[in-house]
Amino acid sequence: MIDHIGLAVRDFDASRAFYDAALAPLGYAVCKEVTAAMTGGSRHAGYGPEGKPQFWIGTGGSAGGPVHVAFEARNRGEVYAFHAAAMAAGARDNGAPGIRAHYHPDYYGAFVLDPDGNNIEAVCHGPA
Repeated sequence: MIDHIGLAVRDFDASRAFYDAALAPLGYAVCKEVTAAMTGGSRHAGYGPEGKPQFWIGTGGSAGGPVHVAFEARNRGEVYAFHAAAMAAGARDNGAPGIRAHYHPDYYGAFVLDPDGNNIEAVCHGPA
C-alpha cells in the first residue's frame, strides 16, 4: 500500500548525518540521492533496504509542515485514475501523471495536494 514517505528537513546535512547514524543499526542506508540540479532546487536522500528507498528526507518544504506519502499503483492507468479522482475530489495539482526519470527510467507518478497541503502521490515503478 505505502510505497514511500518523505519528511521535509530544515538542515539537510545535519538531518542526513542524524538519519545515517540512527537507521544504520536497522540495516537502512541511503540508496538513492536526488540532487538540487536534478530537481531544480531541492535535495533529497532516500533510505531503504536492498536498493529500494522507502523513507526520504529533503529540502524544499517546511519542516514540521506537510508530509509526502506515496501509494503504490499496480500500473500507469491507476496512477492516471488516482490523479483524476483526486482532482475531482478537490485536490490541487502538484504534478500531472508522467515519467520522473530523475528517480529512475520507469518511475511514473502523479502528485496532488490534499486539503491540508500534504503532497500525496501514486506511483508505478514498472515499464509501460
